[in-house]
Amino acid sequence: MEIAMIELLLGGIHQGDCVELMRSLPSGAVDLVFADPPFNIGYEYDVYEDRRSEEEYLEWSRRWMEQVHRVLKPSGTFWLAIGDDYAAELKIVAKQLGFTTRNWVVWYYTFGVHCKHKFTRSHTHLFYLVKDPNEFTFNAADIAVPSARQLVYNDRRANSRGRTPDDTWILRPQDCDGFQPEEDTWYFPRVAGTFHERAGFHGCQMPEQLLGRIIRACSHPGEIVLDPFAGSASTLVVAKKLGRKFLGFELSPEYVRHGWQRLEATEVGQPLAGAPEPKVSAPATKGRKRRKKNGASKDA
Repeated sequence: MEIAMIELLLGGIHQGDCVELMRSLPSGAVDLVFADPPFNIGYEYDVYEDRRSEEEYLEWSRRWMEQVHRVLKPSGTFWLAIGDDYAAELKIVAKQLGFTTRNWVVWYYTFGVHCKHKFTRSHTHLFYLVKDPNEFTFNAADIAVPSARQLVYNDRRANSRGRTPDDTWILRPQDCDGFQPEEDTWYFPRVAGTFHERAGFHGCQMPEQLLGRIIRACSHPGEIVLDPFAGSASTLVVAKKLGRKFLGFELSPEYVRHGWQRLEATEVGQPLAGAPEPKVSAPATKGRKRRKKNGASKDA
């Protein structure tokens, strides 16, 4: 009966409060949850108030994360995207609920939201969490990248299948002297307003290439992916393209309507939007001067 209930919900976005909607799901039914909740920083959503007291926000976060833990299979995986303000607190909540942290990934981008009275925001935290530290899905071969031995040194000892990516995700390595484009870090552009990938109706949109790596790594084709804060529906779009079953919850009726339109225009097997190569998706800044080792400069 319960399994039949979730089957009826698969393949779409459902409007309503995610806590209540997750309570309607059977326990242990979902393989992967990706959640990008409100950060409680005053962002202007159309129907949600993103400025709660700290106590209220943390209590609400605990309630929805409890439901994530319940609906995940024993071998299930939970990815949580969160900003600086509550990253530490939510990591503690996750541990208290029984999750084990496998990675604390930092996704870095160089054109962050400008701040006048503190350093500009230029990264998001991505917690990779599992219910059982000894039983979980991690498809390393599906997300392998070329190693430095392959790209830089042409070392015959290099594994031809590549290596597992690092846990630092860089937006514009070509503009960072410390990170070169050929290095095996995670390069994913933030979905800016000028990008073709931009859905247009939601300001906080995750890149498809970033979501694709998570979904490929932590689920198999035909398994269930849940996004309790569907927003622009990017998680569900990517899950559909990669042949996963999926469902999403969203408080805003307007976002639900637009999300359904995106899903209806998406086909299984379609390529992910955005280029995994950063020089294609985010070319070097025009006219930028790059410093040489001897102190002189040259055009980027």
